[in-house]
Amino acid sequence: MDSFLTVIYGSKQTVFTSMEIALLISEKSMDNLKSKLSYYVKTGKLIRLRRGLFAKNGSYNKNELAVRIYTPAYVSFETVLAREGVIFQYYESLFVASYLTRDISVRENKITYRKLKHEVLTNRKGLIDRGYYFEATKERAFLDRLYLFPDYFFDNLRGIDWRICNEIVPIYKSEKLRKTLERYEKEYAH
Repeated sequence: MDSFLTVIYGSKQTVFTSMEIALLISEKSMDNLKSKLSYYVKTGKLIRLRRGLFAKNGSYNKNELAVRIYTPAYVSFETVLAREGVIFQYYESLFVASYLTRDISVRENKITYRKLKHEVLTNRKGLIDRGYYFEATKERAFLDRLYLFPDYFFDNLRGIDWRICNEIVPIYKSEKLRKTLERYEKEYAH
């Protein structure tokens, strides 16, 4: 295996932008980089997921993929809420907070982006660093969902830590969200 692949495959990261690859292998020439990427895609050593986005093999991390397409971004909403048992509905799509609202498909992955304002997206309060992507805690995902859809139905709010929600809610700078949270807390906190 040549040094290019040694660097890429030696990384725990599974999804790379072409710029990240250029930095990893210290390639200054964009023409050389494009040529190398094209060669490794043709020989099956890399997978081109979409323009400027590559995976080192078929078992790439789907969350990592989703947050690299439109940045800044983090995994949130129904993806986190379903896994944490706050909602029971299964969704095929991966839900991501980003600077725009859009539904896309990349290979077999459906990704739903929901727009949040920049100050919320870039605030790390209530986010977990998963190494190569960020993911909302269940409280942050709950607040993200309430912020966009105040009348959303949640199946199970017993696991929500209302103290944490009250610590996070100021980042949204929304009196409406604060009042909605107050109403939910009054009704569901025991």
